[in-house]
Amino acid sequence: MPIEFTPLQRETLTAIVDTFVASVPREDDPDGFYAAKGSDVGADVAIEQYLLTRLPEEQLAGLLQLIDGVGLFEFKAQPQAAREEILANVAAISPEAAGAIAALNQLSVLFAYSLPGPDGHNPLWQGMGYPGPVQNPPQDARKTLEVITVAGETTLEVDVVVVGSGSGGGVAAAVLAEAGKRVIILEAGSYHNESDFVQSEVAAYQNLFLRGGFFPSADGMVSIAAGSTVGGGSTVNWSNSLLTPNTVRSHWAEAGLTDVDTPAFDEHLQAVFDRIRCNDKVATQNGPHERLSDAASKLGYGYRVATLNIDPERYDPNLIGYSGMGDQTGAKQGTMRTYLQDASDAGAKLLPNVWVDRILTDNGAAVGVEATYTDPQTRQSSRVVIHAPTVVAAAGSLETPGLLLRSGIGGPAVGAELRLHPASLVSGVYDEPQDPWYGPAMAGIMNEFAETDQGFGYLIECVQHLPGLFTTVVPWLDGAQHKELTRKYRYRADWVFIVKDRGAGSVTLDENGQSTFWYPFTDELDRRHFREAAVTSIRMHEAAGAEQIFLAGQPFAPWQRGEDLEAFIEKVNEIPIGPGGTPVFSAHQMCSAKLGSDPQTSVAKPNGELHDVTGVWIADASGMPSCSGVNPMVSTMALARRTAMNMLGDDRRKTSAAAD
Repeated sequence: MPIEFTPLQRETLTAIVDTFVASVPREDDPDGFYAAKGSDVGADVAIEQYLLTRLPEEQLAGLLQLIDGVGLFEFKAQPQAAREEILANVAAISPEAAGAIAALNQLSVLFAYSLPGPDGHNPLWQGMGYPGPVQNPPQDARKTLEVITVAGETTLEVDVVVVGSGSGGGVAAAVLAEAGKRVIILEAGSYHNESDFVQSEVAAYQNLFLRGGFFPSADGMVSIAAGSTVGGGSTVNWSNSLLTPNTVRSHWAEAGLTDVDTPAFDEHLQAVFDRIRCNDKVATQNGPHERLSDAASKLGYGYRVATLNIDPERYDPNLIGYSGMGDQTGAKQGTMRTYLQDASDAGAKLLPNVWVDRILTDNGAAVGVEATYTDPQTRQSSRVVIHAPTVVAAAGSLETPGLLLRSGIGGPAVGAELRLHPASLVSGVYDEPQDPWYGPAMAGIMNEFAETDQGFGYLIECVQHLPGLFTTVVPWLDGAQHKELTRKYRYRADWVFIVKDRGAGSVTLDENGQSTFWYPFTDELDRRHFREAAVTSIRMHEAAGAEQIFLAGQPFAPWQRGEDLEAFIEKVNEIPIGPGGTPVFSAHQMCSAKLGSDPQTSVAKPNGELHDVTGVWIADASGMPSCSGVNPMVSTMALARRTAMNMLGDDRRKTSAAAD
């Protein structure tokens, strides 16, 4: 029988939630912010459902035992200070107990500050100065991609199957369909467009992201976010559209992709830039960007305005700030609105809600795929077999290796070199409102240290506003202090630092054939750059005039203007990286099925076709020989276009040889 919460466990969970998101007595509380507690917005109910549906049974049983232990102290009846002390004492029992208490803290804060109420708003938002959703979804946004309907076991036959509809798969599908190929695009996520986007953080995680939003790597080191919807990451990313750096292109050329370091790759990059309408006219510099630019200027650091794939004719600065939750305006030119539309117009068919179990091969050549379609309404599953002599693997750097491993193809390098651009957050609290929801999320880049050491380094950028997620990084010392700092959300400038990683993780399969991700983060150069990036961000906030500064999740109070900054930095540098310390995030995944000349260290040949199987091609960020070092969308698209053009050239050569 499935595990369920007992009444006492449910009561204790509610009390735990209301300890982390506490009702704090205040005489001056006009909007009820201090009085509201987590259960008032349904955070306890959401957490129970999350744990029952997301946590493996063994972990859930262990967590419930911990909740039982907390309940022995008549936890609900205790005053706030006593409850805080009980939870601190439980966390001190063991690293596992500390991890469980930290997870309950994170979930309590995340759901309490992100869940919308029946009217679309959360009663805590007014006190934070956050406007919440500012527009209902448009009702006239017609879905224009041609979609296949599946009923029961289905067999299809085409020229090319493209697995994945994101930045890589969408581009490859368009190039191949426009060349006259019969193309089917398979997408594990659902088909959502402007009419479905509700400007809600929780809804976006549930509907548009892999595994329901940020999820931990198997070793717990990194929290990972990746798109899982039609358009993939290009539907939910923050639009920063950067060219592949020359140093990266040179490295890729050394790996065997010799044309990448020539004008031939410039052509691919330019074609992508033109199609997704990259420009800097829409790069509105909102409060957090002005602070970042000011700080860079004062410290003599490089700062550049970003180019963004946002259509100036549709651009609305009051709405674009929500586009990481799905863009209601249609201004964001991800693959759903560009390359997938091109593919559909050329005759390609889209099949969403389908999981590709394996690539079918015969005598070392592709012959199709076997997949499982799940009806999003009924949850009924159907087997789908698609016969095709060509398969494009573009499921993303997290799932393309899993697909190859389940299929028993790709050689020893499959999943071996996962790069994640490890990142974290430094926040500054200012005297004036920063209103990060106005204008694009990422409209500028501090790139002074992008390649500071051996070609590796870090960037500092602004972020999509996320009131739930970015309240979880606010230092939690006690319920009252956390409420006080959370109330300043509107006055925060949050900057993300992104490390160009030399070290790598891996992708393996679990006992159920599902992809599992590992990232030990042990490379000393990467760890040094991570700490340097945090310190640089702190110094920049101080230079920009911040009144308070904190590193994500730090276990002590923020720095206050007038205090010793060097002493604060010294204390920050003592915080461990990863679980129990500074959280590490990843929104960029790359390099897990690399292109290259050596079959022992790469999965596919320099042209994109697997070393060990003909007819299977890599066309996503997993094929990068090394990480892009910048936001990877444009690099992924250009590399996919290159692979697709190579596929067409290979076809022409085969046709010519057959004629001879």
